[in-house]
Amino acid sequence: MVRHIVFMKFPHFSVAQEAKEKLLSMKDHIQELQDIEVGIDFGRSPRSYDLALVTTFKTKEDLEKYRIHPYHQEIVAWLKSQDTETKVVDYMV
Repeated sequence: MVRHIVFMKFPHFSVAQEAKEKLLSMKDHIQELQDIEVGIDFGRSPRSYDLALVTTFKTKEDLEKYRIHPYHQEIVAWLKSQDTETKVVDYMV
């Protein structure tokens, strides 16, 4: 199993809820996506990011299919249009 985690920071925190809804919608569109969790930070400290995306895939190949999937790319484009800052960690479970 592969875990893919993305932390996101938005110029305007108000975008976080809409981002969460868009990210969760991937479950219905991307077959390779085994599990998805999206959480919005409630601590709001200077060190924290606004949102965490945690996804799980069976294989590294499935993660790569996800990365290039057209539906995922639509969401990535929207996040970029919001000037979203991201940090990513991928690891084997």
